[in-house]
Amino acid sequence: MTQNPDPNPDPSQDDLLSSEQQQQQQQPESLSSPGRVLSIDTRVEQAWAHWKKLGKPKYIVAPMVDNSELPFRLLCQKYGAQAAYTPMLHSRVFTETEKYRNQEFTTCKEDRPLFVQFCANDPDTLLEAAKRVQPYCDYVDINLGCPQRIAKRGNYGAFLMDNLPLVKSLVEKLAQNLTVPVSCKIRIFPNLQDTLNYAKMLEEAGCSLLAVHGRTRDEKDGKKFRADWGAIKEVREALRIPVLANGNVRCVEDVDECIRETGVEGVLSAETLLENPAAFAGFRTAEWAKEEGYVDGGLDQGDLVVEYLKLCEKHPVPWRMIRSHVHKMLGDWFRVHPRVREEFNAQNILTFEFLYGLVDQLKELGGRVPLYKKRKIDTPQSP
Repeated sequence: MTQNPDPNPDPSQDDLLSSEQQQQQQQPESLSSPGRVLSIDTRVEQAWAHWKKLGKPKYIVAPMVDNSELPFRLLCQKYGAQAAYTPMLHSRVFTETEKYRNQEFTTCKEDRPLFVQFCANDPDTLLEAAKRVQPYCDYVDINLGCPQRIAKRGNYGAFLMDNLPLVKSLVEKLAQNLTVPVSCKIRIFPNLQDTLNYAKMLEEAGCSLLAVHGRTRDEKDGKKFRADWGAIKEVREALRIPVLANGNVRCVEDVDECIRETGVEGVLSAETLLENPAAFAGFRTAEWAKEEGYVDGGLDQGDLVVEYLKLCEKHPVPWRMIRSHVHKMLGDWFRVHPRVREEFNAQNILTFEFLYGLVDQLKELGGRVPLYKKRKIDTPQSP
């Protein structure tokens, strides 16, 4: 597929897409036509029909700036992820800059279900960006949860919580003009009722799926602040559309526990997957495998880096993303061999040859750091 999809593709360019990809672009018949304002009952019914058509994914790769790009999404998919978000894309830059579109948004036919996430503070600009990607995704997502300083300076993400009329207009603009559903990702307010009012406003504006990060805008450190699953449960019970949870996921068992406690349809993971892209397949790092019954799973982060690099060779992405992933996935190994980390950091220009050699060097030095998996218990066969 093209890396820079056109919002109004020329039929003469159809040969750029395989017939299978063209089929995938056809939107479900249940989705409304652009410009129509539907009743809340109809929108809720369509929201659930779409979610079920996608297979009701439970294990979802969260949006991560510079980190949830195509090769990483595909790696996580191999190890159990059932859906994924793109990194946050800046809607204004996306509409204005071809180079940005080509580098920052890439996909392929295996990359589904897919949420394409934008930050925005102008409804028209957001719609223009969204129209460019709607043939290639299952949801266009609005980032309403980024708490970082850059979001404050740019007036987007979680800092739009101070301007709810603008948030409402962003959702309405997309809901009334796209052929794919609109989703939103939010953080909670310190006050529960404010959070519930916020979520209901998004639903009424046309949001078809809501992902709730159970921390406030000021609770940026996930290791210091526990996500509030109780607040997420309240949101799930207050809304009629599908709800996803984000926060406190260190292993696949946490996903199942979160779903039991909150009633959500699925769970997003970010930081855990960066270190261990095989988490959804039941693998754990040593830090989270101290319970009895966990054994060497026959896989390690060096293996995952090699798989990731092969995907990057097939689906090129900026080297800054590759560098970041290698740092995260080999963090435990670098702590054992800091000299190799220093060599990596000193390498200003990366190549695949250098990175494959780096993994080989770590393995030759010994001190392998395995990923762990729960030992299977053989059950006696009935006579």
